[in-house]
Amino acid sequence: MHKLLQPEDWTAPRGYANGVAARGTQVFVGGQVGWNATQEFESDDFIVQTKQALENVKAVLACADATPEHMVRMTWYVIDRDEYNARLKELGAVYREVMGRNFPAMSCVAVAALMEKRAKVEIEVTAVVA
Repeated sequence: MHKLLQPEDWTAPRGYANGVAARGTQVFVGGQVGWNATQEFESDDFIVQTKQALENVKAVLACADATPEHMVRMTWYVIDRDEYNARLKELGAVYREVMGRNFPAMSCVAVAALMEKRAKVEIEVTAVVA
């Protein structure tokens, strides 16, 4: 069971939660990049890689009998803050396509580089399964 934490006098966030309280088995998904199951990048496009990274997160969650509804925390690492902000509409569409309307507490950090040279985004998740 999850409870969203939203101070009454705050404007509601769009596409994420300010906080989440949860009880159950914790599932930790390590950083997933936009490569396929054989660790090959099929595209250098930010949105294509993001979709694949989200699909990878979803696949790891499934190993713990978890779904996107169980996510309580998500951290994004992106190498290009400007591209992230310029493509938010596309990003939101691909996020909802893969994860539905499940918006955990989120952070997004712009970094100089990721460990995988072609990676444009890396996403890690914490989920709680009741």
